Amino acid sequence: MVGRIMPNFIEVRQGDSFTIQLQFKDENDFIDISGACLKMQIKTGNDNKTLINKIGVIDDAPKGKAHIAITPEDTKKISPNNDYITDIQITFKNGEVHTIYPQDINQVAKFIISQNVTE
Repeated sequence: MVGRIMPNFIEVRQGDSFTIQLQFKDENDFIDISGACLKMQIKTGNDNKTLINKIGVIDDAPKGKAHIAITPEDTKKISPNNDYITDIQITFKNGEVHTIYPQDINQVAKFIISQNVTE
């Protein structure tokens, strides 16, 4: 599971698996994400074309645990070392939508695909 998530970018190696682990908490307790939907998109930075659509999996709703899996098939045919952008949103069952990544409201996160040698 090679990859990394930083405050303003996510990096994965082309053709590798990478799981983004998420846990929702406020200052006092876990946030129950029952009935919520997590979405992530990766788009080209220049023409905003969607390359990857991902739906998150809720692992433990009462404890706010979920994940988004990037699979080898997701990145295999996408050119490495280009400018891609991403964010992650959660829609709660009451209809509230929150962009949870990147946390800085003034930034769009980069999605970096590094080159793979071995296939």
